Amino acid sequence: MSISTGEFPKDAVKSYEEIRGKLKNGDVLICSGTGIFSSMIQQATGSVWSHVAFVLRLDFIDRIMLLESVEPIGVRTIRLSKYLDDYGNDGKPYPGGMAIIRNRIFSDEVSSDKLSLLSRYAVDQFGYPYDKDEIAKIAARILASKVPFTPNQMKKIEPDREFICSEYVARCYEQAGVGVEWNRLGFIAPSDFAADPNFDLVAVLKQR
Repeated sequence: MSISTGEFPKDAVKSYEEIRGKLKNGDVLICSGTGIFSSMIQQATGSVWSHVAFVLRLDFIDRIMLLESVEPIGVRTIRLSKYLDDYGNDGKPYPGGMAIIRNRIFSDEVSSDKLSLLSRYAVDQFGYPYDKDEIAKIAARILASKVPFTPNQMKKIEPDREFICSEYVARCYEQAGVGVEWNRLGFIAPSDFAADPNFDLVAVLKQR
């Protein structure tokens, strides 16, 4: 069952410690942020959601990692627990609400070989930084969801490796043969993950 795009969920609130051992590869962290870029995405999509990242378990070193694309840094990996206690290196949690959702197709059908393909692709994008031109392209794709662009105009603003967060996660999912249903209005948005009927709510993360 999909979750609401217009309202942050109030049920299934759990601490990180409660769900840590139950998290699976491919689970998605979906966030409702309060920053400027978050607000732009929320306004463009008419939803509360502004960011997504996906989980990769590194059990051999006892770490739950998030792979994500973040403005203005670009594609990176970060501990999920860092979102809860030191997101901005200032001893404070992520500024906004957070939830974990799970794609049942990914959970049921992605083999270890497919997960390896996804992981290699995801890691290969690490370190690709945003610059001002790339942020402008992302903003233009968001604008294109509201204002019809010609095919030639859209060609100039299509993503290369300057991923908005949801485009990065969707591209990674594609490597494992899993699609995300999206609105086809010019870019894949965080709200499309919430609206996709194949995603179920696992937990709303309790702030520490």
